[in-house]
Amino acid sequence: MNDKSNDDSIKKNDEKNRMSIHWYPGHMTKAKRMMQENISLIDLVIEVLDARIPMSSRNPDINELAKNKSRIVLLNKSDLADPGANQAWMKYFEEQGCHALEINSKSGSGIKNLRPLVEKACRDKMERDKKRGILNRPIRAMVVGIPNVGKSTFINSFAGKACTKTGNKPGVTKGKQWIRMGKNLELLDTPGILWPKFEDREVGMKLAYIGSINDEIIVLEELVCELIDLICKKYPGALKQRYAIEEEGTGAELLEQIAEGRKCYTKGEKLDLEKAAGLILEDFRGGRLGRMTLEEC
Repeated sequence: MNDKSNDDSIKKNDEKNRMSIHWYPGHMTKAKRMMQENISLIDLVIEVLDARIPMSSRNPDINELAKNKSRIVLLNKSDLADPGANQAWMKYFEEQGCHALEINSKSGSGIKNLRPLVEKACRDKMERDKKRGILNRPIRAMVVGIPNVGKSTFINSFAGKACTKTGNKPGVTKGKQWIRMGKNLELLDTPGILWPKFEDREVGMKLAYIGSINDEIIVLEELVCELIDLICKKYPGALKQRYAIEEEGTGAELLEQIAEGRKCYTKGEKLDLEKAAGLILEDFRGGRLGRMTLEEC
């Protein structure tokens, strides 16, 4: 390898190891433009959040996009989040002028409460239409959310059929889809979009924890070491219970303990820390470490 190639390789590794998370594919720019073009048609914005990181899973661009519109916030995957934190976040969003609802889009829990909430959120609009002689016009709601918060799964559950494509990778929904929900409601499904730059590094890390950023662009071991530190701080005893380890030491040291305990070795009998990190991340995402909320309101 020549010197230039070696320098380029070192530079790429250094950039990767700094865990600087930037992810804004071209389709997200297009999606944001599409949402801006359609917002005038919309009566209501339904924002799907991940209940484990309600603030970090909000796209700050949505507040500007949805100003002067009725708002509903859905705390999705609430079954994976801390029950007490769910209640605190519900109260927080209601104090911000949004209607809020806990849901689990996979099981359908909480979904039946959404229609009455839609009508409540749009009551003033419906009264104005009635006074103007506009009858039976359906409420038009735009459904928004960052990648991998379960937006498409929510719509399928709400509609009672597989009307949108779903997946466990960010960026499955690529274009807009209008979905008729009976005669009184129409939903505009939109692609999940992030924002171009994370001002707070911790926000980027939390999005990576829940899978809203492609795993291929992150340094898995470093990410999980930070997740371990955060879990030990917020939910002491959770890792001990799951992996039978003592929660003493740094995230890197605990990762090694877990790798040993779960017999994560390479063919050369060295610890396979990447495999152990993947195992921990999947346990967190699947709720096997317990119900956790990683940020407070």
